[in-house]
Amino acid sequence: MKMRTSRRHLIAATASACTAGFAVDRYRSASHSNEFLDRGGPRSAVAVLRAADYSKELARTIAEGMKICGLTVKGKRVLLKPNLVEFDAGTVINSDVAVVAAAFEACSSLGAAEVIIGEGPGHRHDTYTIAEQAGYRGLLSNFDSHFVDLNRDEVSRVANFVTEPEFYFPNTALRADLIVSIPKMKTHHWAGATLAMKNYFGLVPGSIYGWPKNTLHLLGMHQSIMELNRVFANSFAIVDGIVGMEGNGPIQGNPKPTGVLVMGSDLRAVDATCCRIMGIDPARIEYIRSSSHLGNATEQAIEQRGETIAGVQTNYALIGEQEELRSVPAKAT
Repeated sequence: MKMRTSRRHLIAATASACTAGFAVDRYRSASHSNEFLDRGGPRSAVAVLRAADYSKELARTIAEGMKICGLTVKGKRVLLKPNLVEFDAGTVINSDVAVVAAAFEACSSLGAAEVIIGEGPGHRHDTYTIAEQAGYRGLLSNFDSHFVDLNRDEVSRVANFVTEPEFYFPNTALRADLIVSIPKMKTHHWAGATLAMKNYFGLVPGSIYGWPKNTLHLLGMHQSIMELNRVFANSFAIVDGIVGMEGNGPIQGNPKPTGVLVMGSDLRAVDATCCRIMGIDPARIEYIRSSSHLGNATEQAIEQRGETIAGVQTNYALIGEQEELRSVPAKAT
């Protein structure tokens, strides 16, 4: 089923979300548990590779990370999903275009049938303007041929999203064989950390569900993160931790040079690893703690490849009560 976005669907979705309100919590028992569980099965491979800067070597580094994580892109339709929020030349809010360009080159060189870059910003209504401000139009070859505004893409219905009987997603995302989440490594004033899993908020069309993705916040941020990752399980992550953001993220924080790329097919394991690098206890991040049905997160269930956490750990500054998220210093393994 196809449809174009309309004010009618926005009103219906918002009314439904308001009815559900913050009481909607499919995972309430898990989110209030002290248990930090894993999905089980094989250990999840997560690669942590050093990247000192945004140089031309990034494509080679990303291709290496894909290979050591066992990712195959040959013959696949790949959607690269960066994180575009706001633009401020004085800080590092968005996924750096050099990482996106390098991921595009790596996927193409490894035989992907098609590579598309798509984003649906949660704050800015004009996706192409923020993409241009962030350097995407100027630095990505054939930008207009490869970039899709997911906020205004044609959509199709997906059944049973949280408590909603139906939910609409961009056809570009639904058609992809693989979605590569490419977020900036950042703290977040509400969620604690915003990484590969939360980056999927940008797969929800703002022209239907509002800005800043109002329906998702009404349904519950952590619950929505988990549902988006359940729906779009065909995933890989490349977290831009070359220069992250600490403090009052995801917009008003400060640059934090960390010098790493973190990659893997299990986005929960990737996010847990990123938290440990940032000096954050992943068991204290609700959407990571509560999503054992989606992947692994304990250190015992993650097969660390590349650098050790202790070798690259860079404690990120936290704000206010977020200091309770702080983990103990990692030990070399």
